[in-house]
Amino acid sequence: MNEAMNVIVEAIWLILPAYIANSSAVLLGGGKPIDFGKTWRGKPIFGAGKTWRGFIGGGICGMAVGIIMNQLWQSFGVGLNAVFVLLSLSFGALAGDLIKSFFKRRIGKKRGEKWLVIDQIDFLLGAFFFTFIFNREWFVSNFSLYHIIFLLIFTPLLHLATNIIAYVLKLKKVPW
Repeated sequence: MNEAMNVIVEAIWLILPAYIANSSAVLLGGGKPIDFGKTWRGKPIFGAGKTWRGFIGGGICGMAVGIIMNQLWQSFGVGLNAVFVLLSLSFGALAGDLIKSFFKRRIGKKRGEKWLVIDQIDFLLGAFFFTFIFNREWFVSNFSLYHIIFLLIFTPLLHLATNIIAYVLKLKKVPW
């Protein structure tokens, strides 16, 4: 039981910068779309909901929280290594969301339309992928298969709960 609890706490702690980046992008979004309103093959590239302000603001928030966390418990490395890990986690999460939006538009889904499971784990997969590619040693030494499995189950549940709260607070137009 103690081992399982350690995995849960570690997993949430390590992925928190990505969670913060993803949720902050919603709160800080608005303004100029990343795709500048352009289309590709008659469909928006990402859509009006993916903005520079949300992307940059969300990434900076994720990194800032990660830096504070690293001061409390040095889990992201030291110096530039920690910065690169936090960049990968935070902006990787946002890149995962952008990539999902690109494919969502290609299959004809509109902004805010449900895409079950993918809508809930896109940012998590982006954070995992970018961190694995750019900080492989750190990723492999910190994320065990148990951490990853837990996060793949926990994140959709957390995502659903936070989206419902954001919808009730009128921060989102749809509760998913």
